Formats: sequence, C-alpha cells, structure tokens
Amino acid sequence: MRNRTHRPRPLHRKPLWLTILIVLLPLADTAGAKIIHRERSLYSTILVDQRGTTLCLQFSVRRDQRNQTCMDRSAPQKMVFPYAKMMMMSLLLVPEPERILVVGLGGGTLPVALNELYPDARIDAIEIDPAVKMVAETYFGFKENEQLQVILKDARVFTKRALSGAEKYDLIMLDAFNGDYIPEHLLTREYLEETRGLLAGNGVVAANTFAISRLYDHESTTYQDVFGTFYNLRSRISANRIILAVDGELPDPEVLAERARVLGPRLTRYGIRVNDFLPMFSTEPDWDENARILTDQYSPANILNNQ
Repeated sequence: MRNRTHRPRPLHRKPLWLTILIVLLPLADTAGAKIIHRERSLYSTILVDQRGTTLCLQFSVRRDQRNQTCMDRSAPQKMVFPYAKMMMMSLLLVPEPERILVVGLGGGTLPVALNELYPDARIDAIEIDPAVKMVAETYFGFKENEQLQVILKDARVFTKRALSGAEKYDLIMLDAFNGDYIPEHLLTREYLEETRGLLAGNGVVAANTFAISRLYDHESTTYQDVFGTFYNLRSRISANRIILAVDGELPDPEVLAERARVLGPRLTRYGIRVNDFLPMFSTEPDWDENARILTDQYSPANILNNQ
C-alpha cells in the first residue's frame, strides 16, 4: 500500500511490571464490586458484578477474573472499553454491511450496536456457551430479533459448515475469549483461511487480540500470511490491539478520513469519537516477520509451554 502511517513503538515489549499493571487495570476498577450472579457453566465460571451503575461480565480464570463486557446502566449505549470502540472502526472499511458475523457474544455490546446502526442487516452472533447468552439477556439487555440471531455453536464448527453453503459476510468480527485468551483453534492459519472463505468481495475481518501477548509476533505473521497487508490499531490506554484485514485492497487513509466524516455523527451515541482513532491506523509491521506462523499443528499452547 502506498500510504503508510508512522511506525508505532512496539507495545508488546513493555517491562513486566508495566504489562501486569495494564492487564490488572480493569480489575482495579471493579475492586469492591458486588457479585450479583455466579454460575459454573460447561466452559468457565461466569460472574456478573455491580459497582454503582456499572455491570461487568467476567470469566473466572484460576484465581483471577477477567472483564469481558461492562455496561453503565445510566448510559447503556455508551461503550465502556476502548477495544469495543476500536472494533467499530471496521465500519470505515465496510460502511454499509448487509451481512455481519460476530464470533463471541459476551454481553452483546457489538452485535446490539451493529443492529441499531444497520437495522436491515442480517447479524449472526456465534457463542459456544448457552450460559453466556442467558447472562447477556438477563443482565445486559441483549435481545434477539428477526435480524439478529445467536447461534450456539463452536465458531470453528460453524465456519466449516458455513463454507459448504453459499453464505457470505461483508463484516466478520472475531471477539472470542475463553478467559485465558483467544481459544487456540481460532488463532491458526487454517481457521483464518476458513474465515476468509466466508467473506464477500472486499469483505472485512476485525479481530480483537492483545498488544502485550507473547503471541503478538506469531499472530501478526499468521494474519499477514492469510490476508497480506492489514491495518493494525493500537492504543496506549488499552492492552488490546485490533487487526482489520480485507479480502481485497485496503482503503487509503484519505478514503478512511472521508468515511469517518460521514460515520462519525452516527457513532457519538456510543461514546465514540472517530477522529481519535484515525491516527491508530498503521500498515507498518511492528513485529518479528520471521516469527513462526500459527497452525493447527503448531498452536499457542506449544509456544506458551516452550517459553
């Protein structure tokens, strides 16, 4: 791509103490919160805590809790986490999606917002855990409707079966977490190739990953291998990074800026100021491009166990 933004300083090489601080900041915000729901599902321990007007959905990992979704009940449309706002920047690459796939329901923040913005679009939300769907409906106001449906299935199984049909999506959001990290079978080259196979022409994949993960280099080379050049969005106030990849050519920064001018007013209800995110768009690699690609045979578990 001709136009490239300034190469960002790699965030994944932070000192260990700073890495720990960033990861624990969301937990500090909920210190002293009251647990109003707890259940052990087939996949994790699910918690909902309340602090003031804020509700948070958490998956318990060992002795830790990780926030998956938070909602301020006094302003339920406003997105609490920066990563959710960053995921919405995918709309600058596909301004009027008609078919949308969201992998990972959480509290339903992303599919609900997309359903409000594009009421005529068909939205499929894939969630493996029925208990998560129940919690989203009970505590976070999530509701299915004619255009927004939840499919209770492992995302890899859904994708493989969908490939055998004629279904294509303009926008696919990958936002699945199991509490520790992204499930390893949803990180591999094979899965990303299958996901790309579900894209309509010039369709977009938006993936929520971590900027400080030890998998950063490997994730990056894997996406690069499947999609080529992609937009890499990183924020200094979040441990997340968002990958925006296209089955086609990436729009130039000038196109993004023009689309931001049009889309911006529609996103203010969600607490999103689009122009704040435009400087994050970068196609410059800030990872080791020789890092081994993740495959079904070489998984994140292999890397973590060998370090």
